Amino acid sequence: MCHVCVINNVKSSMLSRRDFFRKSAAAGFAAAAAGAVSARPALAQSTGKVVDLTHTLDGDFPTFDGKPGILYTENVNFDASGYQIWELTVFEHSGTHIDAPLHFSKDGTSVDELDPGNLICPLCVVDIKAKAADEPNAMVEPEDIEAYVSAHGDIPEGACVAMNSGWQDKVGDPSYRNNAEGNFAFPGFSKAATDMLAEMGAASIGVDTLSLDPGNSADFAVHYSWLPGGRFGIENLANLDQVPASGATIFIGAPKHRDGTGGPARVMAMV
Repeated sequence: MCHVCVINNVKSSMLSRRDFFRKSAAAGFAAAAAGAVSARPALAQSTGKVVDLTHTLDGDFPTFDGKPGILYTENVNFDASGYQIWELTVFEHSGTHIDAPLHFSKDGTSVDELDPGNLICPLCVVDIKAKAADEPNAMVEPEDIEAYVSAHGDIPEGACVAMNSGWQDKVGDPSYRNNAEGNFAFPGFSKAATDMLAEMGAASIGVDTLSLDPGNSADFAVHYSWLPGGRFGIENLANLDQVPASGATIFIGAPKHRDGTGGPARVMAMV
């Protein structure tokens, strides 16, 4: 075979392969687009409004132990260097934050090991503001979950179920943490309710208070049952009045430091 024939055959082969790859790429893009369209309906029902469920963390935000949850030390001064950096000392369980399974178990899942699939999920908001107004240590009980299901439908698999007790209105006031006698006093979940949610397949719970358990809990029953079961919690949520009881999607910006028992998180909802 002559050199010219060989060259022409190679060119023909190359053009055929390019055409094949072009068609394959086009088919791949079409499939990806179809996948994006099929994944879109869950968000397509939303208005596109984003609600920030996160409190701003500073040294004055209430903490369970009463110590500042974050400390600032100037590391680089702008006037001296033309840019600025803070050195932060952050305690894991401060502000709006996650409780990972490792928080209440010796060898449970750490915050960096949380399943990413559970960090973007349906949000279900159980409103107990009425009874929390009468009883500071009110709890989400099984009957509250049953009432929610009757009104809004089943709890979706992998959902985050959040308690709205109206407690965020107390931020900045001592009553967010303590009663007049100086004792812990704030709403939380009952173990019976979280046991029910575990059976329903919820992946996380959230509260607008300092703890998953109510303030007067003597045994942290929810912490010791919910977290070691491989699930996680979110404490000190904000703006739950701005999201519907059902239909919103929550985005949980979990920190990812190795062996973390939890940590401050940026939490948002799309409604």
